[in-house]
Amino acid sequence: MSEKNRDGKRNARERLAVEREKQKAADKRRRALIVGASVICVLGLAAVIGVVAANSGKDKKSSASGPVVSPSGATGKDSLAIPVGKDGAKSTLTVWEDFRCPACQAFETAYRPTIHELVDSGQLKTEYHLVTLIDGNMGGSGSLRAANAAACAQDAGKFREYHDVLYENQPKETDDAFADNAKLIGLAGKVGGLDTPAFRACVNNGSHDSWVQKSHAAFQAGGFTGTPTVLLGGKNIYADQSMTPAKLKQMVEAANKG
Repeated sequence: MSEKNRDGKRNARERLAVEREKQKAADKRRRALIVGASVICVLGLAAVIGVVAANSGKDKKSSASGPVVSPSGATGKDSLAIPVGKDGAKSTLTVWEDFRCPACQAFETAYRPTIHELVDSGQLKTEYHLVTLIDGNMGGSGSLRAANAAACAQDAGKFREYHDVLYENQPKETDDAFADNAKLIGLAGKVGGLDTPAFRACVNNGSHDSWVQKSHAAFQAGGFTGTPTVLLGGKNIYADQSMTPAKLKQMVEAANKG
């Protein structure tokens, strides 16, 4: 073998060795980045858990006090349900909801037309239970303030209309905009005849705060894990992955025929 060929092979081996070292170094940096990112994710999760725990503690300290004043027409155990629809309806839909909850808004957007149709035709009665889950998870008081305002709307016979307006104007989950009573009163202007001195006083005084807190305690005691929790005849239909508005309508119509 000529000297030239030997030099060429040696240079090729050296270049290959250099490339291997570069690849090893790149792999090492990539592993370091992956590990680092994993640590950040874990720390981020720990931070979120810490914030949730801290906010939960604050909520317990700031729980509403005073007498439990149920809104007009509230029914069920301890008068914790706000009914919508005719008492004679054969089917009852029970909804546990939080006005700050994005999933609740998604449910409302998808199912509201069907629920309204069934309620208006006398086939279905809906019972709403208001909770403050997001206040506990994210901090703030928007869930409580909005629920109290909705109970005040119930006093005025305008619950369903105001309930829908709240979801149509729901802020982002991290934005505690509903904590502002002035905003809630402003939204009442979208419901004819609701923005009255009596409604404003009810909202500003937190007249139903203790009732909302009692409703949330019933939610926790019921072992429910999230909102919305939607029950039809006691069965959790929200957990049914095959559920659709059309299927809900079929179930209610079948129950009415039975």
